[in-house]
Amino acid sequence: MMRTVSLLPAATEIVGALGLMDSLVGVSHECDFPPDANKKPRVTHCEIHEAGLPSRQVDRWVTETLASAGTLYSMDEELLRRLRPEVILTQRLCDVCAVGYGSVKAFAATLPGPPQVVNLEPSSLGDIFGDIRRVARALGVPDRGEAVVSSLKKRVDRVEAASSAVKRRPRCILLEWIDPPYCSGHWNPELVEIAGGTEPLGNKGSDSHRVDWDDVIAARPEVLVLACCGYTVARTIQDLPIIQDYPGWEELPAVRDQQVYIVDGCAYFSRPGPRVVDSLEILAVILHPEFFGGRFFSDRGTARLPLHPEKARR
Repeated sequence: MMRTVSLLPAATEIVGALGLMDSLVGVSHECDFPPDANKKPRVTHCEIHEAGLPSRQVDRWVTETLASAGTLYSMDEELLRRLRPEVILTQRLCDVCAVGYGSVKAFAATLPGPPQVVNLEPSSLGDIFGDIRRVARALGVPDRGEAVVSSLKKRVDRVEAASSAVKRRPRCILLEWIDPPYCSGHWNPELVEIAGGTEPLGNKGSDSHRVDWDDVIAARPEVLVLACCGYTVARTIQDLPIIQDYPGWEELPAVRDQQVYIVDGCAYFSRPGPRVVDSLEILAVILHPEFFGGRFFSDRGTARLPLHPEKARR
């Protein structure tokens, strides 16, 4: 069994799906699923997680810190040396998501071995499946990787087959941040499409980016999904007054028709791992409950506006 360190929550979830949690000797400060991840030594740190800042200040801190320091995270290099990893799972997709790839690669070169550094850099659903295979190969279990991907693809195919029969594809905007607004990027616009919607602002296959609120108004979303990066449903609910105060909020078709949803960006939409298919199923329920609601999937704690107290607590 390969001694493995995961610097990315999605990578940790992939290791879990492969049935190799015992091989993990260290994880990042954000790795929290599967539950056994919480028993592993933490090898990274980020000050922002202790600051408790409002969303706009978080955005400012991230921008300024990346500009000045080049990274948001620090590694516990002494601990990593003691853990003696043979494989390090990381990424260079997004400097906001994990320790910079260059820093990891340079440090790994100083370790005995040196360990293999596996880069995960997905921009699409197919890329995520490719990463599962890549991790499986690196850990010596390629057949398990194929089995996991096959199971996930069957679920995707089920959604795609059902949504292909829909007669209307609602305009669905998925926001990855509220203050300031960021459109969806990478795999998320693709998920909207597969689930039977049209994403008028999403940046398919590319980075999420800041958008003007006027662009959201002009797109007239029939469904609005708030999937704030790294935020739980409860944390996003704290920011609701911000978006509800934006000019034109009440005139949005999604607001008038009570088609505004808050989803768990931390557990699902922000993580390019096995639970990305859960994200797809969540969107399917939201966009086409007549096909998916109650028949195939649950809402997994999704909150819908106006909030019901029992859902707001999830």
